[in-house]
Amino acid sequence: MVFSSAVFLFYFFPCFLLLYYLLPWKNAVLLIGSLVFYAWGEPRFVPLLMLSAFLNYSFGWLIARAGGQRKALLGLGIGLNLAMLGYYKYLGFFAGILNAIGLREGALPAIVLPLGISFFVFQGISYLIDVYRRDITAQSSFLRFAMYKAMFPQLIAGPIVRYRQIAHEVEQRTISNARLWMGFRLFVLGLAQKVLIANSVGQAADHVFAIDPAQLDAPAAWIGIACYSIQILFDFAGYSLMAIGIGHMLGFSYPPNFNRPYSATSITDFWRRWHISLSSWFRDYLYIPLGGNRGSPLRTYFNLALVFFLCGLWHGAAWTFVIWGLWHGALLVLERLGGAALLARLPAIVGQAWTLLCVMIGWVFFRANDVPHALNYLGSMFGAHVEQAHAHSWRMDVGHSALLALVVGALLACWRWRAALSPGAASAAPAARLPAVLVHGGHAVLTASLALLCIASLAAGTYNPFIYFRF
Repeated sequence: MVFSSAVFLFYFFPCFLLLYYLLPWKNAVLLIGSLVFYAWGEPRFVPLLMLSAFLNYSFGWLIARAGGQRKALLGLGIGLNLAMLGYYKYLGFFAGILNAIGLREGALPAIVLPLGISFFVFQGISYLIDVYRRDITAQSSFLRFAMYKAMFPQLIAGPIVRYRQIAHEVEQRTISNARLWMGFRLFVLGLAQKVLIANSVGQAADHVFAIDPAQLDAPAAWIGIACYSIQILFDFAGYSLMAIGIGHMLGFSYPPNFNRPYSATSITDFWRRWHISLSSWFRDYLYIPLGGNRGSPLRTYFNLALVFFLCGLWHGAAWTFVIWGLWHGALLVLERLGGAALLARLPAIVGQAWTLLCVMIGWVFFRANDVPHALNYLGSMFGAHVEQAHAHSWRMDVGHSALLALVVGALLACWRWRAALSPGAASAAPAARLPAVLVHGGHAVLTASLALLCIASLAAGTYNPFIYFRF
């Protein structure tokens, strides 16, 4: 069940909200509703989700009360979390490597990847580390902790919500009319990003990437990766915004996950804006404990490379994801070596163009079926097949609606409108003088219009993929 499906929008979510607002046992309602939500697509893995909740609850309780064994308990708890993730997500990948180098023979039985396992495993690890560091008090109620682990808004696509970010709301929360309206607006805005932009360009990207790269000329290849770049931004950011909006409707304050990353003027800036909950997780629980940038330059470069190698592997058990992570790690090292200072001296538009070029090259590996496919696709982007007389025309796969969504998405994602409007005071003054009723009325009309457009699009049975099944 995905947020942009008719089942969720017209059946599950209204019924859940009705029970959630009417019944006094809000944590229990949220836990049961979340388990129903997860069971809709993955019923066999509901016990695994609850096992993960019990494991982390138990180890958190033990760590909080242990004496000299706290570190050993933390290591065991983290190890069990990683073992769960490793078995389901990486066993087949590493077994394939061993097969390739002759250290084992035969294929493993197919292992189905539980939906959202990367998110709820990282969530559990952060909880144990925060309890160990005494940043938070271990939750005493298993019901409350299981509710936190299973919360359906962020369960399958993030953001990665740390317990300490919502600990006070787990115990008690209030939902005002203003907060409910704000949550609904955020949800509709995220739904529009997903349905009206990401879905429209996503189908075009799928068509282009399904073609043999040798048949693509440079314009077709660039349009294909541009479509995918817009798709993954607005799909992922849209899902995060929907989750944040639902969180507000339930009384929770989830952290922001995207901040217009395609307006970044360096790769360092990009990672401050892209998938913020994941990048900050790696920073706080891996990069800084490794030493961060406090050691020698070589140690800092090693830390960056290791963190982004693991970041790539987190996204998927494939060499394409590993190369994507190492690509970003290498770019960050280059910026540490002086690239950031050079970019800072150039006009912002130049830094943004360079960053977008690097990001789009990385997205080729992220989207391609395998490494040869990615390399051949990059060859098409940079003219390796320019002499082919009968290149596949991108117009066969990118229709008018996809082109419109691509242009609108690119403008929304890339236009540095905050910089364009600075110093801001003069530009913001006319809007500030508008009567509040007009501002609120405009928000209501825009929200209603976007909601109706999304409903019409979904009713027409348009392309509506879920791209996080590999995470």
